[in-house]
Amino acid sequence: METFVASRLTGGNRVFPAKIIIDTLGVTLKIPSLFSGSERTIPFTRISSVDIDCPFIGFSTIIIETTGEGKIQAHGFTKAEVERMKALILGKI
Repeated sequence: METFVASRLTGGNRVFPAKIIIDTLGVTLKIPSLFSGSERTIPFTRISSVDIDCPFIGFSTIIIETTGEGKIQAHGFTKAEVERMKALILGKI
């Protein structure tokens, strides 16, 4: 299991940064907040594609598309982190 935490320097992540957890079952996106939070898990069998957006300057975004369940998107990671996430996910699907 690997956990990636978004940088606090990016918008939306200042107080409670987003987390992406990749384990043996799938990918989980956790977005905490003060009184509640959201968590979404997508099993590897439902992932159709993984895209990354790595600008020349700034933080990178990972976009995980699913088959029939929409997509999850998280911003605020380094280029190395999103490339590692993509490699882990593609290795399991």
